[in-house]
Amino acid sequence: MRSLSVLLLALLTSPVAAQTGPTDPGPEDFRQDALSIEQLVNRQYAYPERFPGHAMPMSPILRAEAEAVHDQPALLRYAEHAITALADHHAITGASFANSWSLVPSYSDLWIEPEGEVWRITAVRDESPAARAGVRPGDQLIAVGGAPTAEVVAAFWAEIGLTPDGDRAGYGARVVAAGRRDRPRDLTVRDSAGLEQRLSLPNLYTDGGGARPPVTAREADGDLVIRFNDSLGDGASVAAFDAAMADARPGQRIVIDLTDTASGGNTTVARAVMGWFVDRPTAYQIHNLPSEERETGIPRQWIEQVLPRAGKRHHGPVMVRVGRWTGSMGEGLAIGLDALGAEVTGGPMAGLLGAVYDHRLEHSGLVLKLPTERLMSVDGTPREAFRPRPE
Repeated sequence: MRSLSVLLLALLTSPVAAQTGPTDPGPEDFRQDALSIEQLVNRQYAYPERFPGHAMPMSPILRAEAEAVHDQPALLRYAEHAITALADHHAITGASFANSWSLVPSYSDLWIEPEGEVWRITAVRDESPAARAGVRPGDQLIAVGGAPTAEVVAAFWAEIGLTPDGDRAGYGARVVAAGRRDRPRDLTVRDSAGLEQRLSLPNLYTDGGGARPPVTAREADGDLVIRFNDSLGDGASVAAFDAAMADARPGQRIVIDLTDTASGGNTTVARAVMGWFVDRPTAYQIHNLPSEERETGIPRQWIEQVLPRAGKRHHGPVMVRVGRWTGSMGEGLAIGLDALGAEVTGGPMAGLLGAVYDHRLEHSGLVLKLPTERLMSVDGTPREAFRPRPE
């Protein structure tokens, strides 16, 4: 489960040893790596128009922190703060601390959006601690740790010298609701009837729902429903999907459930799925690499295709279910299947930006994972702007 974050979870207790460069860096090397992050983001990040001046948001607090970096823990802490400044759930560090904030959406169960003075819970992850506690879409997040949500979100941003404006408000609320990785969450929720309850919820690093097969398949109302269990990065998912499809009747409608794919995955699994539904090479996604145009002045864009798979072809309608915990490659698979003629239904997806590249800092070897490619559906719609048909 949550395959994108498996490496991060393994590194939680040893941030210093997580990544090292070719030689033992000294204090000045760590400082130089910290100072290089701003330039790296401005060169490689694919969505600079999100920021004033099309440049990474900085503050006097962040600049002072970068200057003070002298060792690996200080570099990692600064890198986390610098990446947070992007307010982009798809941008993360390649290592973390035991008490780092939980990754959203991979390790979150509440999707929160500000509505004026209200912090609205617009989606709750199925079978999650929040769902089991009775939290429902439409409820309000009143407080975190006993403090009003607005104050907690403002303090989250004040730590790095920024304010909760624009995208930062919802981003901050979702992160603080997901909590720290090493402790339970203390959340106060108000339901539609005005009833408030203070909940102690485990974080999703300690309550991951248990082991599950890569996919589960069942018959429902004549359809074959195949659900991916946050497994689009698991190579075993290909064989599991193939086995499920082998039981499909000719012409039967296939329902592909991507509502629990928050950790993304890889195109190998996605292309294996789509390959069941094409007879010829077919475009499913457009890629654009802004960093190459910045460097050379020459734009670069290309179309990716899915190819048929020998002996694996299903003729029949396809429906895709998505939601807020359809993330990254889950979103890519959804827009790809849409391009092949599938009906994509459900609520808004996670809206994760682009394709992530690993960027390794020169001296320490610390990796920053940044959205570096823009991704679009075959009609040119940005992946994050794609909207499914409501169910």
